[in-house]
Amino acid sequence: MVETTDFRNGMSLLTGAVNVITTAGETGRFGFTASAVCSVTDDPPTLLVCMNRSSSSHAHFKENGILTVNVLGSQHQNVSQAFASKISMEERFDHGKWITLVTGSPVLQDALVSFDCKIRQMNDVGTHTIFYCEVEAIQMNQNDELHGLIYFNRAYHHVGKLRL
Repeated sequence: MVETTDFRNGMSLLTGAVNVITTAGETGRFGFTASAVCSVTDDPPTLLVCMNRSSSSHAHFKENGILTVNVLGSQHQNVSQAFASKISMEERFDHGKWITLVTGSPVLQDALVSFDCKIRQMNDVGTHTIFYCEVEAIQMNQNDELHGLIYFNRAYHHVGKLRL
């Protein structure tokens, strides 16, 4: 049996893009920082997002049935840290400029790319829920001077340069 600590230490070496996942509904706006996001298929365009079921906003994501994956650039480290912190949801959304697309879920205006989605399926595995999300709209940043933000070995790093 693999120890939880060994698994977490190993996973810290799996480089991941940094994303802020958001939702909105009658109870307000909610969001969290995540690296557990990946493409599932391009027909229909679908991605998955993993979220800890113990999160205080978990029920809101399930209830709303929508979310946006905001892929952060190097200029967004403060946004990532805010959405990973214990500050209130209102305070989290004070970081960055927010708009909406098709679903009404918050979209970070200057994210590298934002995938506005409807949650089509959910599966619980261990401590997390996997949300399978069909992409309804995409907003891509046209600034070719931006760099990506990744998380590796428990630290933020800047990579690449956008080429359009």
